Amino acid sequence: MQKGNIGVTTENIFPIIKKFLYSDHEIFLRELVSNAVDATQKLKTYASKGDFKGEMGDLTIHVNVDKDNGTITISDRGIGLTAEEIEKYINQIAFSGANDFLEKYKEDANAIIGHFGLGFYSAFMVAKKVEIVTKSFKEGAQAMKWTCDGSPEFTLEETEKADRGSDIILHIDDDCKEFLEESRIHSLLTKYCRFLPIPVAFGKKKEWKDGKQVETEEDNVINDTCPIWTKKPSELKDEDYKKFYSDLYPMSDEPLFWIHLNVDYPFNLTGVLYFPKIKSNLDLQKNKIQLYCNQVYVTDSVEGIVPDFLTLLHGVIDSPDIPLNVSRSYLQSDSNVKKISTYITKKVADRLQSIFKNDRKEFETKWDDLKIFINYGMLTQEDFYDKANKFALFKDTDSKYYTFEEYQTLIKDNQTDKEGNLIYLYANNLDEQYTYIDAAKNKGYSVLLMDGQLDVPMINMLEQKFEKSRFTRVDSDVIDRLIVKEEQKGEELAADKRQVLATVFNGQMPKLDKTEFHVEAQAMGETAAPIIITQSEYMRRMKEMANIQAGMSFYGEMPTMYNLVLNSDHKLIKQVLNDTESACAEKLVPVEGEIATLKMRQTELHKAQEGKKDEDIPTTEKDELKDIENKLNDKNQQKNAILNEYAADNKIVHQLIDLALLQNNMLKGEALTNFVKRSIELI
Repeated sequence: MQKGNIGVTTENIFPIIKKFLYSDHEIFLRELVSNAVDATQKLKTYASKGDFKGEMGDLTIHVNVDKDNGTITISDRGIGLTAEEIEKYINQIAFSGANDFLEKYKEDANAIIGHFGLGFYSAFMVAKKVEIVTKSFKEGAQAMKWTCDGSPEFTLEETEKADRGSDIILHIDDDCKEFLEESRIHSLLTKYCRFLPIPVAFGKKKEWKDGKQVETEEDNVINDTCPIWTKKPSELKDEDYKKFYSDLYPMSDEPLFWIHLNVDYPFNLTGVLYFPKIKSNLDLQKNKIQLYCNQVYVTDSVEGIVPDFLTLLHGVIDSPDIPLNVSRSYLQSDSNVKKISTYITKKVADRLQSIFKNDRKEFETKWDDLKIFINYGMLTQEDFYDKANKFALFKDTDSKYYTFEEYQTLIKDNQTDKEGNLIYLYANNLDEQYTYIDAAKNKGYSVLLMDGQLDVPMINMLEQKFEKSRFTRVDSDVIDRLIVKEEQKGEELAADKRQVLATVFNGQMPKLDKTEFHVEAQAMGETAAPIIITQSEYMRRMKEMANIQAGMSFYGEMPTMYNLVLNSDHKLIKQVLNDTESACAEKLVPVEGEIATLKMRQTELHKAQEGKKDEDIPTTEKDELKDIENKLNDKNQQKNAILNEYAADNKIVHQLIDLALLQNNMLKGEALTNFVKRSIELI
């Protein structure tokens, strides 16, 4: 028997492993099973080259849990180890500068193992003692047993072992007893070893017999050794891809389609990426791509390898060029990773382009589901926008689809304003904005449906990308002002009459929380609606951006501003104006006479003061002007009070306001009940 110390320059290797790897200690199983796979694959390589002429036999790797004895054993029939190899690979750990090492890597468990080739030593994260019983495949080799209890001391002795290969026996530590539960080991094997290229068996298959589960003689192999990404696309049918997807994501709908990645230069990369069916909740869908290295699971945090917008996809990427023990700092700096990201973006864009080109109808049927991925990509990645703008689609309110170029051609003649800007009209709710859409269509305009959760930032971006173009929501103004051309319909009312109408309606508007109304009268033609509520495109868009973009909360806090536009050409508005003027004439005439006199004197004083410096104007004049302003203010308030008193009992005014509110889904509760009662009375 040989005793000795493991060749390290510090006494505290095991406390380091235990303490700093503890947060990620489940990876011990991945490391040890991966080592067993490597040993088995080396044997297959030797056999293929004629360096091993023995019988290969069953190469299955076995993982066994013995709860009574507190052990986990990983057994393989690979190349095994000689005494010299144990000395070289197990005892001599190239370890230096322990303190620098601790500082550098204490935050990153994976980096420690990967950087120092400590795969085997991850066993000490969960074990108080580790034994290796091994026999080399070399002819006449002596079986050896290596034992270490977590100190730098070990023993190495000859032993008996009938077969080649290695058994790694872990005596599980008291604080890691969870790893003696079958269900825990099963879930870890499923997570890390599900697609390993060598069969991995965990216990025996079970079946129901006499009302209980009993073990059979058959090994319970937990992995698929030839997953679809290792095969050629020509060998696979659509059903194979769909089955693999449902195995990976059992509760998901069928994917929209998939992309088979297969590249061997300038790096190795295989995989299958799926476009899942999702409508919203971007963040909830991330971390569904699994990264593998030679079929060993590494992580599902693939940011950095996959462009951000494609983290919404599902599926598998396998690349031996990304180390098994991948760390974030590595991903950020490695040039291979950047190349992989660029390649995947190009591959996805090419695939989408070819589907669009070869079967546009099929592409259009999937657009509503695809849109979120493509918009996200265009918003976050310039090089993707450059490719995607050829196949990205607009959908109009009649569910017709157009490329950006096709739509521009469609609306160019009819939707260019007097400044030469192309106006893209859009709605984001077909039902709520139906009246506005209808008015636009009657004008011969086309209206886009933009109801996706990324459409607000998309609109902002497209306004930057498209030349002389502006997007305007169809309810942001009255139809004649949405696309301003030269002609104006109807005759404008005199300013004082517009003021009377504005006062009558303004005084009767409901007081809604965080909502303000601005009332104005405008000639819109006899056939247009008598009253319409619009909302400024700029302010609404700023508020919508505030909901999704940090740093814009200022806009989110501002009240929602609406314009209530009265159609002065409509007979009902004309009737309200005539009725108001005749009903209030007696009270209004003297007040308006006084207002006219005060305004005349105000104008005289302003003229007299023209060109004078402030110090040259007599104090008496200044005082008189101030007195006039106060009196005018009082008289205007008196006039407003007369108009409001009349309007309070005018059922037509209230009915028109309520109709406009109802049309915009703003009439609720008691106000809605009152509207219904009043409607019945008026009928």
